[in-house]
Order: sequence, then structure tokens, then C-alpha cells
Amino acid sequence: MTTRDARVNDVRGLWGLDYSRLHVNHGSYGAAPIEVLAEQSRWRQRMEAGTTYFMADEVHPAIRAAAAALAGYVGAAADDLVFVDNATGGINAVLGSLALQPGDEIVVHSHIYGAVLKTARHFAARQGASIVTAEVPFPQPTADGIVDAFRAALSARTRAVIIDHITSPSALVFPVGELVALCREAGVLSIVDGAHAPGQVPLDLEALGADIYTGNCHKWLMAPKGVAFLHARPEHQAWLHPTIISHGYEQGFVAEFDWTGTRDVSAALSVPAAIAFHNRLGGPLLMGANRQLAWQAAEMLAERWGTTIPASADMFAAMVLIGAPFGTDASEARMLALRTRLRQLGADAPVTEVDGQLFVRISAQAYNRIEDYEQLADIVLQAARET
Repeated sequence: MTTRDARVNDVRGLWGLDYSRLHVNHGSYGAAPIEVLAEQSRWRQRMEAGTTYFMADEVHPAIRAAAAALAGYVGAAADDLVFVDNATGGINAVLGSLALQPGDEIVVHSHIYGAVLKTARHFAARQGASIVTAEVPFPQPTADGIVDAFRAALSARTRAVIIDHITSPSALVFPVGELVALCREAGVLSIVDGAHAPGQVPLDLEALGADIYTGNCHKWLMAPKGVAFLHARPEHQAWLHPTIISHGYEQGFVAEFDWTGTRDVSAALSVPAAIAFHNRLGGPLLMGANRQLAWQAAEMLAERWGTTIPASADMFAAMVLIGAPFGTDASEARMLALRTRLRQLGADAPVTEVDGQLFVRISAQAYNRIEDYEQLADIVLQAARET
């Protein structure tokens, strides 16, 4: 047994996962550890022990304390960071607040998350603006090629650019620093969708300098479901509003987002416990170990399936995309049927379509071991024969 295998066996019990099934898809919904869920339960019990006392006197300082802990983790000032339910909600708040004129353009990219693309289309159409797509070079993208694609999409009418830190369908780590700098040089708003970044890659938001950054805490940071953050540079906070307007309206960025009505904020208040758990498992060392395992597994899977990995190792972190042995039919119906069949066979590994080809996206987290992906190789081949 290797050192890593022994370590994985030691930590697997920290989650309530059913290990009779494969969990190689941490990137989609995350998995909250038992002790973090216990912290959430403690906050819920505290709230229900005296709801009015909690909501009137305790919740505001508690939210700010949790925000300060998260801000320290991601390299930001506490008053520049607020909680939202998820990164898509953060994007909705930003685009819903952004004043556009007919003819204005929002630049997106060809590997954007589907819900974010729909959000951009919705708010652009309401104000007579349009969507311009930067075509990500694929397969075998490079950082320079991605930057060039975004540069080519900019025009005098560009008002905002939506940049993924790590893409959902293709798992690519974008050169986010260079893209933010490109937006700054062009004088356009940079909006970074960091849904997959916190806990998967190191973050320093002050150094990055993006105008807006939103990221999930329930994925790689392993907080409970229903908590993400929105970070905005001070010069942009006055025009930003949450999707729900409540008593904090016109009282400032923090006041508006911290109170949007009565809701269960226990997930947000559990974020410090999630950070402590992540750090105890190694923090940056855990990120590196997950990245190494994901690439090792991807190389093995590509060899077993007789396919290829569509990008070099430096373009991925703890998620990797591998060509799927499912033939040439890349229709949505086929993709959904394969996803369903894999789950029926006990393997949670998303099948995705990128540029007309089907891929399998894998994730690696502390509870994973190489044997998980060896089982996945067999199950995928079985699904390929059956569907």
C-alpha cells in the first residue's frame, strides 16, 4: 500500500459517502465532510433556540465574521466580499445590476457554463445588448491561444467580459490573470466565474485584480450546499445589488447582500469550519495531491479507452477531461443517456460534449484513490457496449 493509499483510507471516514458507489465527480456538487455538516447543525440549533434573538442580534456579526475568515482565505478585504447562494446567483446579481445600452456587447466564451450563458443572454436581451463569443481553441489549447481568442472578441462596444477561472464542461484552467489584465487594458469590466476555483487552486483576489469575482464554497472548499461568495472592487460596489431587494437597500454593498430576507444562513456560517478542515488536510498540499492524482488517473483512462486527453497537464487542476469511447454520436440525448447509465452502474462521472465530441470529466479529492478510476475504466467500457 502506498503512502497516499494509506492516507486516503485514513480520511475516507471523514465523509458520509457511500463508498459502494464511485464518487469521482467532486466538481459538480462537492461533498461536505461530517464535521462541517455538524457545524451547520450547531448553527441551525442556535438559530432555532431563539429565532428573533438570533436574527436581530446575532446573525449580522456572525455573517461578517464568516466573511472575514473567507476573505482571509481568498486574499481579499472582508468588506469587499459578501455571501450568495451559488456562483450562478452571483453572476445573476452582477448582470442584473449592470446598466447596458442598445448595441452594447458582453463577451463570453465557447466553454462557458450553460446557466451563465443563459443568464447573459437574458439580461442582454432585456436591454438591447448582444452576446459575442470568444472561440476557445480546442483541442490542445494554450494560455496564449485563449488570451488571443478573448482579444479578438473585444470591440469598442464591449462593456463586460465573463471569464471562467476553471471551465465546467472542459475543466480547463484559464490564464485568468492575463485575461483580467487584458480587460483592464481595454477598459472593460472583468467578471470572473470562479465556481470551481476556491479549494481547487490557490486564490489571491487582491493580486488578481478582477473587477468582479464569484466562487462557490460548496465544491472544492467542502462547505455545505448553498453558499458562495461575490467579491467586488470598491469602485463597483455602489451599483451592485442582490437579486432580492430587502431592508438593506441603499445602505451599501455589505448591508444589501447580508440581509435579503429571512433565510437559513447556516451554510455560510459553516464556511470557517470548512476552511479549517481543508487546511488540516493540507490546504495547498492537498490541492497539489489532487491535481497529481487527477492527471495520473486521466493518463490511465486514456490508455484503457484508446482515446486522448485534449490538453496538456498544465491546463488542468483537480479535474481532467478524457476522450470518451462512445463513438461519434455527440447529441444531447446520447450524452444524457450515457450519464444516466453510468449512474445506474454506480459511477458518478459526467459525460460532457465539447466541440462536437464526447468526453468524461473526472475529479480527484482527498477521499479518492487510483482504484476508483480503474473501476471507472471498466464501467465506462460496459456503458459503451450497452448504449
